[in-house]
Amino acid sequence: MTSKKIVFVAFAMEDERQRDFLKGQSLHPRAPYEFIDLSVKEAYETEWKDKVRTRIRRCHGVIALVSKNSPQSTGQKWEIACAKEEGKKVIGVWAYASDRTEIAGVRTVIWSDANIAAFIDSL
Repeated sequence: MTSKKIVFVAFAMEDERQRDFLKGQSLHPRAPYEFIDLSVKEAYETEWKDKVRTRIRRCHGVIALVSKNSPQSTGQKWEIACAKEEGKKVIGVWAYASDRTEIAGVRTVIWSDANIAAFIDSL
């Protein structure tokens, strides 16, 4: 049996509900993966960055939930940059069907089970 893959979720705080929906997909008992994140509602301090880097280091890849909120989210930008520094694969998933915001340097796909599964299988 394959070990469970760990996927870090980077998202803007305004998209917290979408993060909850995504994490809900991993609750199925046969799901071969686990989603983790480190959401905060306060200023980003060194301690937060150290904790995020530790979590990203132990994950297999990163899914960035991309929305109109992403360009202003300093935390999400930092998480994506950290993942790239740590050599982790990153994919963007559009958080909303009607929003096609782009993040420079992040390939973004439509939110579907097939796209998410293909990314996780590639890790």
